[in-house]
Amino acid sequence: MKVTLSFETTTSEDVSIMVDALRASSTMTLALDKFEKIIPCFSAEEALKIKDETGGVLAGERKGKKIDGFDIGNSPTDIEELETDAKTLILTTTNGTRILENMNSTVLVGCLINAKAVGSASATIAQNHIDVVMAGVKGQFALEDFLSSGEILYWICQNLDDYEINDLAKAAIIASRDYNSLKAGFYNSRTGKRLSSLGYKKDINLCCKKNISENVAIYKNQELKLI
Repeated sequence: MKVTLSFETTTSEDVSIMVDALRASSTMTLALDKFEKIIPCFSAEEALKIKDETGGVLAGERKGKKIDGFDIGNSPTDIEELETDAKTLILTTTNGTRILENMNSTVLVGCLINAKAVGSASATIAQNHIDVVMAGVKGQFALEDFLSSGEILYWICQNLDDYEINDLAKAAIIASRDYNSLKAGFYNSRTGKRLSSLGYKKDINLCCKKNISENVAIYKNQELKLI
């Protein structure tokens, strides 16, 4: 099995794992405890249109802040606290939803909180190539995505007997092994500092938790559902 780590664009036509650790991947993962499906949107206007047509809960952010008029932000903490009978979450984010649009493979969603589960799932369904894809922030490398990818890659390798892994992926695994350093990396990253300044420290703390969810989202027919 070929195992790689990439940035923004996948190199696999087999299985790809989108990682936007702060916070889209974490929000999507926890949202599937409450919603049957998530519809990722690439603009606020598209999200509002879908809401008018189908109903559901509107979630989204731009520059980390909740979009005016939306029910909640791109916040895993808001998701955990939300009480709703709605079956659909309509989500638009700055980075994660954009990355999903350009993947021509079986796409899963990964983060620190479901790293073990998504690593295992990808190893089960892949035929020849698993590519973990860091979403980054507006075209720039994001430390939190790199560290989360390392945890996911660790569990991918634990579930494979034979694999060939690229050096970037090896580096991410090594960087993710010290949990205290990993958490410090989340808080001290560019995104972490911005979210802290906006009052979202609870979200960072939640996104730092390792392997607390068995949920694995798969992107198919422009929707995210449990695999």
